[in-house]
Amino acid sequence: MTGGSAAHDLMTTGPHGGAFSGRVGWGARPAVVVVDLVRAYTEPDGPFALPDPGPAVAATASLVAAARAAGAPVVWTVVRYTSGMADGGLFVCKVPALAAFAEDAEGGWGELVLKPAAGEPVVPKQYASGFFGTSLAATLRAAGVDTVVVAGVSTSGCVRATATDALNHGFRPLVVRDACADRTPGLHESNLADLDAKYADVVGIGEALEHLR
Repeated sequence: MTGGSAAHDLMTTGPHGGAFSGRVGWGARPAVVVVDLVRAYTEPDGPFALPDPGPAVAATASLVAAARAAGAPVVWTVVRYTSGMADGGLFVCKVPALAAFAEDAEGGWGELVLKPAAGEPVVPKQYASGFFGTSLAATLRAAGVDTVVVAGVSTSGCVRATATDALNHGFRPLVVRDACADRTPGLHESNLADLDAKYADVVGIGEALEHLR
């Protein structure tokens, strides 16, 4: 390829010379979006129990604290269905354990592990992406947000879908690897690698906290 700028080369071939792994970078106004960090994933007997959620919960707490201190928005998502699951569509057929998030389900599995502060939106959703069929995009745009810092669970499911849809909606998606978790380390790492290649920038907790502060 001849002609064109170095910036164009980076955008089209990525920093390592391949077809993927370009960077979206940080914008001027980040928000932290915490995806589905609820008891169903963090409790040992939960229907979606993760083997080691503690580090991701702690990293998410530090992101939330940094965002609050800097005056950056924090938005939370939860999965929620009506009694009888009529609003669950085919997703609940594919994943029957989602019945734990019905409004009349026992166990309190849909309760957030970390407590939202007053005024922080909690966005209910019925599908994997925090953006699909919800108010999330409008809420972020009204706050002037251009960068979405994604944390939560699970990496291969709702985190991945939310980060991908953030890109689709014109936001810069930054997925914080330390603040996410999945059923196995292999799933976690492989999905982070694919996200970083095609849909988001995957960053460490240190970089995320530095930018938020």
